[in-house]
Amino acid sequence: MDHLTAAERAEAVLAAVPLVDGHNDLPWALRNLAGPDPTSALASADLTAGAPDLHTDIPRLRKGQVGAQFWSVYVPSSLDTAGAVTAVFEQVELVHLMTERYPDDLGLALTADAAESAFAQGRVASLLGAEGGHCIGNSLGTLRSLRRLGVRYMTLTHNDNTDWADSATDEAVHGGLTDFGHEVVREMNRIGMLVDLSHVAPTTMRDAIATSTSPVMFTHSSCRAVTDHPRNVPDDVLESLPANGGVCMVTFVPSFVSSAVAQWELGLKDAMLAAGRDPRDHPSRPEFLANWDGPPRPTATLDDVVAHVEHAREVAGIDHIGIGGDYDGVDALPVGLEDVSRYPALFTALLERGWSEDDCAKLAGRNALRVLRASDTPT
Repeated sequence: MDHLTAAERAEAVLAAVPLVDGHNDLPWALRNLAGPDPTSALASADLTAGAPDLHTDIPRLRKGQVGAQFWSVYVPSSLDTAGAVTAVFEQVELVHLMTERYPDDLGLALTADAAESAFAQGRVASLLGAEGGHCIGNSLGTLRSLRRLGVRYMTLTHNDNTDWADSATDEAVHGGLTDFGHEVVREMNRIGMLVDLSHVAPTTMRDAIATSTSPVMFTHSSCRAVTDHPRNVPDDVLESLPANGGVCMVTFVPSFVSSAVAQWELGLKDAMLAAGRDPRDHPSRPEFLANWDGPPRPTATLDDVVAHVEHAREVAGIDHIGIGGDYDGVDALPVGLEDVSRYPALFTALLERGWSEDDCAKLAGRNALRVLRASDTPT
């Protein structure tokens, strides 16, 4: 490929290897448009015509050369137990309906082989991941039911602790995983559901990695040593991934990749707390910001993301990194990575910095597919 530009080389890599993105919140964004009924939510936007109010639609997925997408079946941790369990099954149904509505473009994939097959057929392989362990209602039976419906990972917490695991953004009460939390991890290993450690406290990360007999994933986290944000992964945890076989999928969330944005977020958090508001209540943020007289939000850039990708490679190794953009889960994105059409720009930048095509292929999807394949067959 020596005669090609970096952009042309990036396109060639993504044409040959599925770009596997670990986390996209389009299902919840659709629910926000039209309410909880999956049929109504899906009807709220024509994804083939383009959806400019969203970060994701089919034309931009095509332009971004996305080969496989884990669609997040997220539910807020503010819901009570019954509401969270109901909502997660509604969101699972929404993803199934989405693949049925757009069969020429999206292919439901429950295994690594199915994801590669969908990619070979020219479709975006569509996988499911549950975000927030509160959605199982402390029930291993509910966990198993989600797996039967095709959910391939579960993030152990969201922004709040569960009854059995500490979150990165809540006050620690368990010291990591409880006895039941360890049981959840073991059961996920047994049924072939990947353990996602984004959102959890470092103590929970370490406990889960020590307990898990299967590779773990961080589906949308960046590096704590580069940007000191509680949602990012400490170096000692990154260093433990080779022994476990897992993968850290670097995310694009501005406050996770830019120290300037992270500092601004701390100011916003203090202001919301002073006003008696919960800064973890993300849906209330736009209204608060509209009336806040604080400083303007700084911007993150594609170069900030590159710094995290390169640090993760240096610490965890090239075989243990991936990408998880968190599109449609945030209200702002780095300059250069504004929507799902922009993935090739990231790989172009890495190639310009001396990355090989093989290294880019591992980052794009080979590593994530290896981890998925390791859990494809329940034990």
